[in-house]
Order: sequence, then structure tokens, then C-alpha cells
Amino acid sequence: MGNGIAQVAARAGYNVIMRDVKEEFLQRGMSAIDKSLQRDVDKERLGAEEKSAITARIKSTTNLDALSEASFVIEAVTEDLEVKTALLKSLDQITRPETILASNTSSISITRLGAATQRPDRVVGMHFMNPVPVMKLVEVIRGIATSNETYDKVRQLTEKLGKTALECNDSPGFVSNRVLMPMINEAIFTLHEGVATRESIDGIMKLGMNHPMGPLALADFIGLDVCLAILHVLYDGFGDSKYRACPLLQRYVDAGWLGKKTGRGFYEY
Repeated sequence: MGNGIAQVAARAGYNVIMRDVKEEFLQRGMSAIDKSLQRDVDKERLGAEEKSAITARIKSTTNLDALSEASFVIEAVTEDLEVKTALLKSLDQITRPETILASNTSSISITRLGAATQRPDRVVGMHFMNPVPVMKLVEVIRGIATSNETYDKVRQLTEKLGKTALECNDSPGFVSNRVLMPMINEAIFTLHEGVATRESIDGIMKLGMNHPMGPLALADFIGLDVCLAILHVLYDGFGDSKYRACPLLQRYVDAGWLGKKTGRGFYEY
């Protein structure tokens, strides 16, 4: 997600600093950006010189202090409240007071993240869809303290990135995952209970509901650990048993079968 956001920002003409905790992660991110842009060059949607200009606008670093002069920061770290809170507290200390801090969280409360900083009015959710260069939606989430000025700036930035900003208020899972995750979870329950094979479950949803991807394949693409984390947020936030994660999902995560990124989830890759 992070390299995808960096790519679309650089392609829109912005100078980008992409920060990660290890150099190997940064190299992997830059490689992903290069491959993504090269596909557009090969399909003649982008010139080779344009590609070079885009990549030249992205600087990578492991130093968080390098973000001190950034005018806008988007974090895309792991979907964990403590990790995100710690990062936002650090960003709050090193960035200028007027800098907007945006979170690419899938489900975590923007209100809680904002409260960890001294600028809750300038903390906002920007939930990009994966893959970022392809998907047009950015779910923009207002925390209880997010100002109208911050929302307006985020909406304008989103449009400059070539995306569509759709607004929602802070609530567990927001709109996208509050609707999507129960569907994925129910698909996992149907597999767990032997109602149908993985191929039939996904095929029925693709052919019968016109979904471009079946829910089990989609879960693999998202990451089963991410799906589980989001379901936990929904369950904790609402206290409703309908958000209880299927035991099979928990078992796969425990086994390290997290989907496409590990080579095995509900399918093998």
C-alpha cells in the first residue's frame, strides 16, 4: 500500500519521501513501483522519460526525521492500534504544526489516533484501495475532531491524485470493511462448515453476484491477518457476535497462511 501511494503521488507531480524501517523494504517498494510504471510504458500509457521523472521524484529513507519538512504525511503501517499510535505521536513531534497527518487504516478509529496527537483537528483517515495505482476510491474518514479545513484539503489532494474521495464518519470498519468483512467471514464459514468448495464459493459469488473476485480469493489478496485484525476491530467496537471471526480464519493465521503474500491462504500461489 505504501509504495502504491508513493507512486500515485509522484505521478501526480508531488515530491515524495518514502520511509520504512529497513532498507530492504524500501528497495522492495521501489522495485514494485518500477515494475508498475514499466507495465504502463509497455502498454504505451506512459513514456519512458515520464517514468524516469516519476521515479526521480521519490526519495527513500529509513530516517523518520526526514519527514520533518513534509507538508502532508500518509502512514500505511501495519493495522495495529499501538503501532499506528506510536508512529503518529512521533510524527506529531517532528512535523510542522500545520502538517496534516493521514492514516491509511482499514478500520481503526481516527478519533483515537487523533487523540494521541496535539493536532486532532488535522488527523484524518485516507483509506486507499488495493492496488492503489488502479483503484479509484479513497474512503476519507473524519474523526470527531477533524476540521472542515482538513477534510477540504484531503478531498482536493485526493482529486489531484486522480482518485475519488467519498466521505464517511468515524465508526469501526468505516463503510468499506463494515460491509465487506462480514461477507468474507461468512464465505469462510461456508468453507469451514463444508457447504461448498473454495472454487464453488468464489464461483457462485463471481458468476451469480457479478463480483470481479470471489471472497476467498479477495481475502488472500488482502491478507488473512489483515482480515482477522479488521474483524477484531469490528467485534470489539460493536460487541456484536455477527462480527465474530470464523475459527478457520484464526487457524490459517496461526499457521502463517496469510494469503498471496506468503504463498498460501485459501489458495496456493
